[in-house]
Amino acid sequence: MRVAVIQQANTDDIQANLAHSEALVREAAAAGAELVMLQELHCSLYFCQTEATDQFDLAETIPGPSSERLGKLARELNIVLVGSLFEKRATGLYHNTAVVLERDGSLAGIYRKMHIPDDPGFYEKFYFTPGDATFNSGASGFTPIDTSVGRLGILVCWDQWYPEAARLMALAGAELLLYPTAIGWAPTDPDDEKSRQLDAWITIQRAHAVANGLPVLVANRTGFEAAPQANDGDGIQFWGNSFIAGPQGEFLAQADADTQQVLIADVDMQRSEAVRRMWPYLRDRRIDAYGDITRRYRD
Repeated sequence: MRVAVIQQANTDDIQANLAHSEALVREAAAAGAELVMLQELHCSLYFCQTEATDQFDLAETIPGPSSERLGKLARELNIVLVGSLFEKRATGLYHNTAVVLERDGSLAGIYRKMHIPDDPGFYEKFYFTPGDATFNSGASGFTPIDTSVGRLGILVCWDQWYPEAARLMALAGAELLLYPTAIGWAPTDPDDEKSRQLDAWITIQRAHAVANGLPVLVANRTGFEAAPQANDGDGIQFWGNSFIAGPQGEFLAQADADTQQVLIADVDMQRSEAVRRMWPYLRDRRIDAYGDITRRYRD
């Protein structure tokens, strides 16, 4: 299956961002992609650099204007399209939510980000409630979404650091792991620290591919976004480097740090079967000995 991830720089013009995303999705579809994924919170600037209540005005319901626009695009292009929206679930209740639109434009499902960071420049706990269950279902938040191109294990940004999240998606039958992302450096970080951070980010996600025998798709944003106010910090230089990896962590395609681009790769959907036969990690799991994994810390 041909897949694509979109690496994009954003501005404070939401309609311009959406139009640019649409153009890049069309480019991916024209190249034969059947599954296309956009980056985290692709409609706007990354507003979580500061805590400001007026930013909640960016949130919208699902279904709503952006999900319906993405659905129309998916139907027109006959693709499965993964977007990432600031969801208003109810007054005072908001989520960081990935949406999956089917080839016919219908909403196949949503995933609400489960792990919510709270760090300088990434004040997401102010805005987002952790996901609790899948859309219109009582199932666990770590539940794949069934589509015409396969069972998609959608996870979002900070989720990508947690092996438990990837494993639970794999155990629930995910055929691919997808990570819409918005991550970058503080411009004041020294170069050696920047290199370590980027390498760790790439390595952990490739490791999820290896440990679960699944392809991994990662879409990160690029470009510099200034802090909203001078006292909010130095801004974020998003580091791009979106990539697509196979079920042994092998790179199938990788973007650079600074270029807005459509990254395309052909994923062999049968390879996971072959890899899991050679490396039967699921068979050899010691599920009888993992009880402490549900504890915060083993004192």
